[in-house]
Amino acid sequence: MQKQNNLKWMSLIALILQTTGIVLLLRYSRTRKGERYISSTAIVASEFIKGLICVVLVWFENDCSFPRLFRKLNEEIYGKPSETFKLAIPSGLYAIQNNLLFVALSYLNAATYQVTYQLKILTTALCSVFMLRKRIEKHQWFSLCMLALGVAFVTWPSSDEVAKRAASHVQRSWFQQFIGFGAVLMATLTSGFAGVYFEKILKTGPTSVWMRNIQLAIFGTLFGLVIVYVFDYNAVMAKGFFQGYTTIVWIVVFLQAIGGLIIAAVIKYADNIIKGFATSLSIILSSVVSYFVLNDFTPTAFFFMGTMLVITATFLYGWEKKVKVNPSTNQERI
Repeated sequence: MQKQNNLKWMSLIALILQTTGIVLLLRYSRTRKGERYISSTAIVASEFIKGLICVVLVWFENDCSFPRLFRKLNEEIYGKPSETFKLAIPSGLYAIQNNLLFVALSYLNAATYQVTYQLKILTTALCSVFMLRKRIEKHQWFSLCMLALGVAFVTWPSSDEVAKRAASHVQRSWFQQFIGFGAVLMATLTSGFAGVYFEKILKTGPTSVWMRNIQLAIFGTLFGLVIVYVFDYNAVMAKGFFQGYTTIVWIVVFLQAIGGLIIAAVIKYADNIIKGFATSLSIILSSVVSYFVLNDFTPTAFFFMGTMLVITATFLYGWEKKVKVNPSTNQERI
């Protein structure tokens, strides 16, 4: 019991650090001075590293035996082509989503991005209703409405911003912010559908989550290379695949790679309330660092109201009614 509790809190801390770190460091890496790296190559690198990590985890599952590992990989990937190719759809969507998030953090500060991206809860809920026939409770529908309202507050421009947008010299800045919000919204749509699709696959077979992530990584790497070829071929040929890579960029790549694995651990050892707690703390930490360290964010009254609504909605959506049994009457009470 104590071990389970320790794993729960370890997964919580890991999720907070990963969620906050990836947003802040990615934002810093995209706005720092110096040679800029190609974001599409970073996606390929992170998918490849994620695949390697999952291979190591499957190796541990098979008693650290290389023959058993190779046999397992052959059975689950090469031996079941139809099952493997099912992962092509979410892999393609995740590749698009990850590239959109790099675009978003090139134009939005970390705090605004963090809050706005929570709309993925709404898109995931809607996809769950239509694809998994999942029943959404009344309090969850209320929280989704609260979430949408909170994001609207966060993205609502202040009076100073409205006045600035009227000036011609900041039209470009306004357009870039519009691109950032558009990228986040598109990412929430792909995240919702891909997440529910992947959940449906996980629940329809005995294949482990690590093996499924290997399959995701294979297609993710291939789709990522296609995106590199289509959009950044000339740049890669001119200065190389890893141009502009620094220690910060490699940390971003690593954090991107382990993100899905940490969430899997949270789902296994914790619950939705803990995940919501981690998300809320990450939003607060991102806002503080964005304001005091990156100096690219000035909170407004609308932002504070919107953030509180989003954090409350996150907790409310993950809240589950506890069913208690009365031992004297053996009746269930909520």
